[in-house]
Amino acid sequence: MQKSFLRETAGAIMRSIVVVLTIVFIFISISALYDAETGISDGTCNVAVFPVEGTILPYHGIGDFELITTPDTVESFMDSVEEDEAVKGVLLEINSPGGTPVASERIAERFRSSSLPVVGLIGDQGASGAYMIAAATDYLVASPMSDVGSIGVNMSYVEESGKNEEEGLTYVQLTAGKFKDTGSPNRPITDEERELLQADLDIVHNYFIDLVSDYRGLERDKVVALADGSSMPGTRALDNNLVDKLGGRREVQVELSNILNMNVEDVIFCEYESSLLPF
Repeated sequence: MQKSFLRETAGAIMRSIVVVLTIVFIFISISALYDAETGISDGTCNVAVFPVEGTILPYHGIGDFELITTPDTVESFMDSVEEDEAVKGVLLEINSPGGTPVASERIAERFRSSSLPVVGLIGDQGASGAYMIAAATDYLVASPMSDVGSIGVNMSYVEESGKNEEEGLTYVQLTAGKFKDTGSPNRPITDEERELLQADLDIVHNYFIDLVSDYRGLERDKVVALADGSSMPGTRALDNNLVDKLGGRREVQVELSNILNMNVEDVIFCEYESSLLPF
């Protein structure tokens, strides 16, 4: 009976050891797979490339946009980048007309606070919220033909009360709070509502100006003069100090080589593929 007990005890211990080893093996396998999927560098490249493309929104599922950049996407990418010891810098390739102000600021601040040097490259367009992000980079390059700037805020919409009247439709207003349906396209806006919305727009606009002034190290009055909502080609953006240099990836490589104190040829981009990005 004692031998039977010992055999049972030994068997239980062996089963426990097998379970523990199995769990450890699974954990190691999952960790290796996770690292393989989320690692930015393949061991040869050292500058992570992130595309800021399409509309900048707080999350996916808003509207019918084919290309969207969200703060969560950026934060996931940057967390992976900063954990990868082989990555020494980040390139933002910017092609976006902008998006919502809060999402744009979150993204701008995430890049701004990175421990790695972040260089921006505006392709066809870096406007509105996308320019806010671009301005937050440590160094900003743009094509001479880029569309840059558009430091402004927009809340315009189509008012359809005349169309509704023609079609025999009547808008029935039922609200608790006189401003609750402000901006409804089914009735004309009142003077009081217009004044309220314009005051809100001015607050956001002024904050946008403050951010650009801080990010770019420009006097606020200088930014105010440029913040009429219009955009400009990269050449004129350079004249107005909204970008640091004209060019493309080669100019980015040169600047990163200066920042990282390494040969230009040693600056190698970690190219991205949408299907392989870790988010």
